[in-house]
Order: sequence, then structure tokens, then C-alpha cells
Amino acid sequence: MKIHLTINSALEENEIHIHAKEYNEQIERLMKQLQASQTTMIDGYIQQEIHMLKISDIFSIYAEDAKVFLQTEEQEFESKRKLYELEAQFAKDFARVSKSTLVNIHKIASIQMGKLGTTELMLENDVTVHVSRKYLKELKRHLGIGRDS
Repeated sequence: MKIHLTINSALEENEIHIHAKEYNEQIERLMKQLQASQTTMIDGYIQQEIHMLKISDIFSIYAEDAKVFLQTEEQEFESKRKLYELEAQFAKDFARVSKSTLVNIHKIASIQMGKLGTTELMLENDVTVHVSRKYLKELKRHLGIGRDS
């Protein structure tokens, strides 16, 4: 992949142009990362109150009973978005660890490998999150650890 940077002081705002031979997984990931990097806040709901949350303050995002929740250090907020939408939007900072859970990779304190192949994450807020075997390889790749990093 070639990367070119052109500085033009006449531009009103930054523009990013992607020229590709074909649309593939690498281009899709690049576009998701560029889109995700623009978002720093998200709306979270507690009953009728809307709270603006910093993405960096969210420890995990999980789905339960057809609802999606954003977990911070102190509270849990409901989200109006679907889990897969949040996964795509925050692909740079969050990794899927099970069918119903995303974790902020910057909030992982440790990874605990069990004897029977079970894996759990200890987050900085002392919450333990189970990692499904199906998502372990991708989590390690996202963190840059293991043989496939």
C-alpha cells in the first residue's frame, strides 16, 4: 500500500481520498478506522436522562434482553444503537470477546488463561469478562499478542 500526503493551505477542512484497485477487507478496515477516529462521545441513557459519555470512559458494551448497555466505572447506561453498529463504529478501541460483549482494549488490566481453555479478562474497574474461544484469536490480534500478531 502506498501512502501520499499533500499539504494544501487553501483547503477549508481535511480531506481523505482512497484510491483502490478493488474494495476488499483491508480497505473496509481502513475506512472503519478513519470513521471511528472521528467519534469521541456517545449518548447513553438512564431512564429519561441523556448523558454524553467519552468513549475512553467506557469499559465494556454488552447486550442483554434485546437492550445494549454501556458500562463505565460508576454506572451502566442504555444505548439506542445495536451492538454490531457500535462494534463497527469503535473498531479501533473495542474488541468483541463474546457474542454479546465488546471490551475497551485500553481498559484491560490482565488476561487470565484457565486450565480448561477458558479465558477471562480483568478490566481496570475489577470487572471480569469471559472471552469466548471463538473470539480469542481476534482479540489477541487486536492486542498485538501471540503468534498471529
